[in-house]
Amino acid sequence: MINTAFQAVGATTYPGRGIIVGKSADGKRAVMAYFIMGRSVNSRNRVFVEQPGGIRTEAFDPAKLVDPSLIIYNPVRTIDDKVIVTNGDQTDTIYEYIGDGATFMDALMEREFEPDAPNYTPRVSAMATFEDGDFSLDMAILRAGDAEGSCCHRVFWAFEKVEAGKGYFLHTYLRDGDPIPSFTGDPETVAIDDGSAFEIADALWDGLNADNRVSLWVCTRDLATGRTDTAIINANK
Repeated sequence: MINTAFQAVGATTYPGRGIIVGKSADGKRAVMAYFIMGRSVNSRNRVFVEQPGGIRTEAFDPAKLVDPSLIIYNPVRTIDDKVIVTNGDQTDTIYEYIGDGATFMDALMEREFEPDAPNYTPRVSAMATFEDGDFSLDMAILRAGDAEGSCCHRVFWAFEKVEAGKGYFLHTYLRDGDPIPSFTGDPETVAIDDGSAFEIADALWDGLNADNRVSLWVCTRDLATGRTDTAIINANK
């Protein structure tokens, strides 16, 4: 028995930043989600803002913004038949490489984990490619190979097809800690229910730890028509 996506995001108080991509139980829609959590004032001082083809992060209170380098970025961008979702500015790297005719893997071989010692936060990324009424999914994690951050382990997954009612959940941390332990293993397989983008977002938001959740984006895409519906929830309002 696999956990629902809603149960999975709440399995630990601090999964960090997470990506879920799957297919609705009726097989008619792709479901994509991205959330951020935060412990510091700088990390909590953010909101998701919709923009053409995706979303960006912004400081909720610009006066409190200390270091934008790892917290202000485009988590979601769309190019051609592909939707890119990541937890950092590697979104732009993937977008640029795809535009030049290269691949998801090519782009991420040029990147590594975040330089935030001692946590060395992993970079997690996903790309859904839509074609012929269905989609394939690429996912990756770039994490430190040792406690000193002296090398990078890049792990890639390619899912040719996603089953109806299932999804894959990749997040940065296993749990809270000091330093925070990086996610290991394969993306978690989770159950995806039917529902609108708003209903799915509400359920995921309720599943996330209330003390640490910051922002959540959910998008559903009709596989037959390509129509998308998006929901955004921000703790800062």
